Amino acid sequence: MENLQSVFVQVTQKPKRKVLIKRGIQAEDYFSYCGEVGCDVWGLLSSMDSLCGEPVCLWLPEAYKKPKTSSYVQGVGVKADFSGTIPDGFDVITLPASEYLMFQGEPFREEDYNEAILALQHAMERYDPAVIGYEWDDESPRIQMEPRGERGYIELRAVKRRGARQKKGL
Repeated sequence: MENLQSVFVQVTQKPKRKVLIKRGIQAEDYFSYCGEVGCDVWGLLSSMDSLCGEPVCLWLPEAYKKPKTSSYVQGVGVKADFSGTIPDGFDVITLPASEYLMFQGEPFREEDYNEAILALQHAMERYDPAVIGYEWDDESPRIQMEPRGERGYIELRAVKRRGARQKKGL
């Protein structure tokens, strides 16, 4: 029990938004992504003027992927009316308004970031959103925040109310 870690879970809303992303090739995680596109993407995203929040990593559902690109990408929200220059090799996608469960682990020592990520992801895998009236919504991206020890590791996974039907031409 001494290794027990708390995970804070909260329902949060994301409005319809645009996200500037840099796609990978086959990456499913940060390290393979950096191997494919380099590790300087984050710095470029952080330096942009039209940001709406901090840069994030996303696991894109099939609907947002282009052929021969990875589901794991890095990106940053931009203003809804964004019409600025899109850097070479980047795309802008529009994401719908969505509800998310935000999972936040305890603060951690920077050298323990990998363990903090794995512990939180394990907790997410075991969590059943039905206990609060939700189910997973795999039509919206999963979001990974920068692992910063002082705030704990954070991921967001989209949910929808249980039994909510998607209107698809009905």
